Amino acid sequence: MVLNMFPQTIINSLVLSYIFLIVTLSFSIIYSTTRFFHFAHAVIFTSGAYFTFLLHKQLGFSLVLSIPMAILLSILLGCLIEHFIYKPLRKKQAPPMILLLASLGTYIFLQNTISMIFGDDTKSIRSGVVKEGLNFFDARITPIQITIITTSIIVTVLMILFYKKTQLGKSMKAVASDSELSEYTGINANRVILWSFAIGSGLAALAGILVSLDVDMTPTMGMNALLMGVVVMIVGGNNIKGMVCAALLLGFAQNYGVWYISSQWKDTIAFVILVLFLLFKPEGFFGVKIRKQSI
Repeated sequence: MVLNMFPQTIINSLVLSYIFLIVTLSFSIIYSTTRFFHFAHAVIFTSGAYFTFLLHKQLGFSLVLSIPMAILLSILLGCLIEHFIYKPLRKKQAPPMILLLASLGTYIFLQNTISMIFGDDTKSIRSGVVKEGLNFFDARITPIQITIITTSIIVTVLMILFYKKTQLGKSMKAVASDSELSEYTGINANRVILWSFAIGSGLAALAGILVSLDVDMTPTMGMNALLMGVVVMIVGGNNIKGMVCAALLLGFAQNYGVWYISSQWKDTIAFVILVLFLLFKPEGFFGVKIRKQSI
């Protein structure tokens, strides 16, 4: 029994890690350019799943068509939040705490809206009979789990290339470094931030859809995913290579913790890892310590 559980736990850990990675990348691209915790991002994650449910199950579109349409709708929702809520607050030079409260209020409003429209019960966008997964070294892995791993790897590679090769990616790095200084170099910071919301919202919606295809959906599913993404971002030092390592660390630690201890400790394990990194390696994986200089 134990020998059979070992490879299965590895598969489960990889799937969980790669979900964490997509969520983290989606949150990081927005956080890097805005420098505040966009907690309404959690409902963008949820909206991807529920837009897919609406289009596929209630309006009768095919799943292949519903998924990209749901991602586009989530991108639109994320951009509307940025344009009508955050951008006016930034123009008034609102402090980060006001932006944070606005984000939490937006999350609560939209999450309750989803609950009111669709109900609080668990929904599914899967069709047909649930089939046994493929046998892989004495472990079972489903086609959607293979899709999750493959998609996450592709997204990570594309994000690396995006930051290195595209003008928009370089502009995002410039705004993340110093938004005011970037304005003097001809970069429109507000436009770059809007693009970061579009890309980040699309990735979050994709992650929400993949999770719902694997384990179904609830209106509150986004917040836990976002919190895990924030942990991975901080532990990873907000760079892609570090976040890959942090996602793998968190995914394996949680799954093996559940195996050896209890499922009740799953979230606790994540925050224990976070606290340990904040105490002993606050710069995260591959981070560089910043030394104060005096003149």
